[in-house]
Amino acid sequence: MPKITFLPQNVTVDVEVGTTLLEAAHHHDLPLEGACEGSLACSTCHVILPAKWYHKLEEASEEEEDILEKAFGLTPTSRLGCQILVTEEMDGMEVTIPEYSLNVRLKGSR
Repeated sequence: MPKITFLPQNVTVDVEVGTTLLEAAHHHDLPLEGACEGSLACSTCHVILPAKWYHKLEEASEEEEDILEKAFGLTPTSRLGCQILVTEEMDGMEVTIPEYSLNVRLKGSR
């Protein structure tokens, strides 16, 4: 199983291939909200990827791009965690959960 590290929590977890990043975060009790439960209707599962990983993924759909525009703290390498299916090639990937989403602020943040 690929190992994915979620930041800023610095938690590395084993993720089953075919699982979304949102599902992986929920399975390991990490604070990635996903208010729409992965139905591509909100931006609360917004994650930021390092450029080297971002460019290895399939491009975001137009629908995902439209939803991402509503994400707080959008970056050039932002994606929705509900839209990224984990593959074996993602072993070692780091995913940053932003400090804020539209609905929450991470505990312990300034």
